[in-house]
Formats: sequence, structure tokens, C-alpha cells
Amino acid sequence: MSVVLAEKTKVTLDGETLTLEQVVAVARYAAKVELHPTAKERVLKSREYVDQLIEGNQTVYGITTGFGKFSDVLISKDDAKKLQRNLIMSHATGVGEPLAPEVVRGILLLRANALAKGFSGIRLSTLQTLINVLNAGIVPVVPEKGSLGASGDLAPLSHIVLVLLGEGEAFYKERRMNGREALAQAGIEPVVLEGKEGLALINGTQVMTAIAALAVWDAEILCESANIAAALSLEALEGILDAFDPKIHAVRPHQGQNDVAKKIRQLTEGSTFVANEQHPRVQDAYALRCIAQVHGPSGDAVAYVKKVVETEINSATDNPLIFPDESAVLSGGNFHGQPIALAMDFLGIAMAEMANIAERRLERLVNPNLSGLPAFLTPNGGLNSGFMIVQYSAASLVSENKVLAHPASVDSIPSSANQEDHVSMGTIAARKARSIIENTGHVLGMELLAACQGLDLRTGKEELQLGKGSEGAYRLVRSKVASLGEDRVMYMELNLAKELISSGKIANAVRFELDRKGIIFS
Repeated sequence: MSVVLAEKTKVTLDGETLTLEQVVAVARYAAKVELHPTAKERVLKSREYVDQLIEGNQTVYGITTGFGKFSDVLISKDDAKKLQRNLIMSHATGVGEPLAPEVVRGILLLRANALAKGFSGIRLSTLQTLINVLNAGIVPVVPEKGSLGASGDLAPLSHIVLVLLGEGEAFYKERRMNGREALAQAGIEPVVLEGKEGLALINGTQVMTAIAALAVWDAEILCESANIAAALSLEALEGILDAFDPKIHAVRPHQGQNDVAKKIRQLTEGSTFVANEQHPRVQDAYALRCIAQVHGPSGDAVAYVKKVVETEINSATDNPLIFPDESAVLSGGNFHGQPIALAMDFLGIAMAEMANIAERRLERLVNPNLSGLPAFLTPNGGLNSGFMIVQYSAASLVSENKVLAHPASVDSIPSSANQEDHVSMGTIAARKARSIIENTGHVLGMELLAACQGLDLRTGKEELQLGKGSEGAYRLVRSKVASLGEDRVMYMELNLAKELISSGKIANAVRFELDRKGIIFS
């Protein structure tokens, strides 16, 4: 997978059709954003109705009342502006390290897209300022911790709005500065909030969803890369290909399982490293034999999570929602992050399992009692330790993943004097899933290097042939990292291997190799 949008391509927001690829293009590669004309019309219509409500002194939550437990406190028309500013100032209570710039850009994009649906009652000028901040490259400083995931991501979103007001902090042109200075340098006027606008800007799930969107994109790449690393390990360990026979998988027709089995067959087609008819083993250990049955369900989980995220990025998730055509303002609970919370917990578990089985293959590679290879993949063991501590590091990451995989969504702490008595913890779930994905990329990179080392150490390697797909992966690795003879410092090589895995470069190399040989890798 890769984003192919040209650098100058603009992503047009209409609130309905934003894609995951466009989110990545804006968040990770700074594609520019504009509003669709129909979105502008909806925003103007919604705002006109809100202005009527304010002028008429009608009692509407968050417009002429306080928030949360204070929903029964009426606010005068004269205090409507102050109410919205006070909301932002009081709710900006996040703590911890700043979220990554790509996450913050994703948040800005998703909030703008939600507002573009026309159910939030924001002024068009305020929405345009939000987009201008994004396009200018201003990245608000948003502490990573402090969201309950209902009512939305109140605290972190408030830190973003602070910058729109000329408050808070932002990164701009590689400097951290106050929000007013960042706006001034970019030539953007601070916003003065009108009635409903503060609530419209912070009541939503865009923080957890931005993290989720990037996580699911990266997880898809890892799933493809994991199959390639596993195929190389299968060859290095002289695995038995019978376990991937299509007849086995046809009688258990889970989509992911069948897809992985097919890809392993494509990757290893023509390989003479794998076990032949004369090999004494009848079957392999599960870490090899059950690659399809483990990788496949994880891939299915990623596909499910992707659908949830694609729905959420085009949803209106604030409260109350404005329906001008029906002359209605309705209070509901679309800000509740449960869909993302459950999906992110599921994604974290699925990707932790990818690391679990990869580490078991790595253990088999370094263990001479299981591999038939020199101990710890070094030709001169004792004097050299080879890949001994690489497996330690992998085991550490896998153990950390097991802690992180505990679901956040099963927890809830009441807030706002028990008015908000069940919350999702979706942002915690998303952050944990992102950490698991990062760890899993490292484990797969370690397996990748170990598998290539194992192939190099196979007796009679000169007479052996790699699979039609795995050959491309092996060549790419060896163009970047030399085979290990004597011990050397390896941490930079491990980071490089992780980058080959997580960027999709290893998958692209395999796809190119198979395409050259007339095989469609799918």
C-alpha cells in the first residue's frame, strides 16, 4: 500500500466521501484541503438556524445552557460568546507528551470533515479558519492523555481550538511557539467564537479516530509484510508446504485464512529450501503450520476495523445536532466513542498476535535444537552471540504487547457528577493499538533479518533456489544489510529492517518480483 496522491492534489471535503487514503495523504504527506460548495451551503444553512435560536432565547443545550451537569443552567444571549470561550479554556486539561504531528493533522482534517456535514451549527468562517490552520502547516500542541472518549475527545480537541483562538501552543516551521504567534506568522486571524461554536469544535471522536485511521492503514501494511517474513522463515526452517494446500483451506472457508495460504504458496513457489518428500518430519510446529490460521484472522480483524473507521471519518459526532430542514435541535450521544473503542481493542489484539507468532518463528530460527542451523545463527558461536539478544528484544516487545492488549473499552469511570456515567476510553484504546503496531513492526523486522541469516547458513545453499516471491524480499534485505559473520552493532540494522516492513517496501519488492514473473500477488 502507498499513497499515490500528488503533492499538490487537494482533498475536497463534503462530509460524506472522505477515504482512508485521503486521511493518510493529508495527515502524513501534507496534502492540502478545501471545502466542497455543497458543504458550504449546508454549513451556512445550519448556522442560520442556530442564530435564530440564539436571537429567540430558546432553551437549547450548549447554546443557551451550560454543559454536562450544568445543562439546567440557562445562559443569556449576551453571555453566549463568553460561554463558548469559557468552554474551551476550562476543557483544555490534557497532560503528557504531545501527539505526533501526523495525528494532529489527522484530527484537524476529521474535525473539518465532520463540521462540513452541516449538522453542527458552526460559522463557515470558523470552519475555514480551521482548514487554513491545517493547510498552513500549523500543528497545535495536543497532550496525548486526558480523554474519556465520551463526550467525545473534549480535552485534546480543546487544545486544538485554543490555537484557533490565539491561545495555547503550536509547532510551526519547526518551532514550538504560542498560538497567537503561529497564527500571526501564517497570516491567519484568530477566531472569536459565537454561540454553539466551541461545543461544535470539541464535541466529537476525531482524536481517537485520527489515531485509528493511521493505525489501521499501518496494520494493513504489516499484515502483508508479516506473510513475507513468515514465508522466508518457512524456507529457512525447511518447512512443509502441505499445510498450505488449497484443499485444506477450502474446507474451512474463512477469507483471511484462505488469502494467506494462497500468498504463502505464491511466495514460496519454486523454492527448493522447503522440505521435500524425503524429509523425515510429518508436520511442522504450529508457528509454521498454522501461519494461515493465525495471520488470516488478524487480517480479517483489520478489514473489519477498517470499515468501522471509514464510517466514523464521515460521521457527525457532536451534540446537539442541528437539523435546519426539520427546524430541530436534537441532543443525543453520537460523541460516544464505543465503535472506535471496541474496534481499536480488537485491532490491538489482532496485531499483538502477529507479533506473538513471529517471535515463535524467530525462536525456532535461533534455537539449534529446533532449526538444524548453527546456534543463534552465527557460524562461530561462543566467541560470537549472533542473534541471541535479538530474540530477547523480540520477546520483550511481545510481552509489552500482551500488557497493552488488555482492552480499554471494558473500563468506564463516571464523570460530570454522574451525568456522563458511561464512557468509552476509545482514545486510550487507539493509542494502545498504535503502540502495539509499532512494536509488532519491530518484531517482524527482527524475524525478517533472522530468516535471511538462516537462509545464508543452510548447508548447500549454492544449489538451492528461493521462492518466486521471497527471492525479491531476500534481495532487498541483502541490498541494505549484509549477512552476519562476526558480531557487530545491530540496532541500526534492526531499525532499518523495521522500516522495510512498516513502510511497505518489502511488500512492494515482492509484488514487483512476482509481477515480473507473471504472478499477481493477491
